[in-house]
Amino acid sequence: MKLKKIKPEKRQKYQSFDLKNKIKLSKKIIKKVFDQFDWQKIALAWTGGKDSTLLLWLIKEVGRENDFKIPKIIFVDEGDVFQEIWRFVEKITKDWQLDFSIAHNKDVSSKAEKIGDIIKVADLNQRNQEEIKRLGFAKREFPFQPESFVGNHLMKTVATNIWLEKNKAEVLFTGVRWDEQPARAEDDFLRRMEDPLHFRAEPILHFSEKDVWQTTHQFKIPFVDLYQQGYRSLGAKTTTDKPADKPAWEQDLEKTKERAGRQQDKEKIMERLRALGYM
Repeated sequence: MKLKKIKPEKRQKYQSFDLKNKIKLSKKIIKKVFDQFDWQKIALAWTGGKDSTLLLWLIKEVGRENDFKIPKIIFVDEGDVFQEIWRFVEKITKDWQLDFSIAHNKDVSSKAEKIGDIIKVADLNQRNQEEIKRLGFAKREFPFQPESFVGNHLMKTVATNIWLEKNKAEVLFTGVRWDEQPARAEDDFLRRMEDPLHFRAEPILHFSEKDVWQTTHQFKIPFVDLYQQGYRSLGAKTTTDKPADKPAWEQDLEKTKERAGRQQDKEKIMERLRALGYM
């Protein structure tokens, strides 16, 4: 599968597609990945959120239509996950018979009993100490906060990379979208990543938040009930708020920010996090 830089006019064209053709394009991208890579070396990053669940459903449909197996599922446990997400993930894993595994940086989490506890850099293993140096972080300790700059890198990116290395994955599907966050606005459907070397396949880049909910309701795709409660974007439990009490899809999706309920310090450094391998 060739790496192809998507020009701005192409992005606009794909985003202007009707829902039927957006789904068709996503399925085409997914099928190309399965045609060109060994399915045993393909994985899907599933958070239990609406976007990655939509992507999981699309992959499931492409598999059904073309006799492909659903690839391995990686769930990144950052150490601060909503219980509602755990219950949802367990149910779908059982109902859809998924090959599910968890990526978790235990070396870091084992040094803290709760969110906010102080972790000493010297107490971490060599891999994590080296990763902290990559960040340019010079302090001797930091609080255990999965959505902070240090915490996000160690608990998400490093945990993911260790899983990719261990499982020898060549492709990782992710459910990111162009309109979701400025740092993702110029992504391509397939991107080459270094250290570890692999490709990121992003088949729903052209979907809007509204598209995701329309597809979810039209095809009766399951979703975690946090969205019914008013959450629109799900991050770490202690740093994610809901912007309203009505269901996510009934809120003003076009005039308000989808990730307004997420920790804004992280939103401001998203470009730096992504340069280090964050999704």
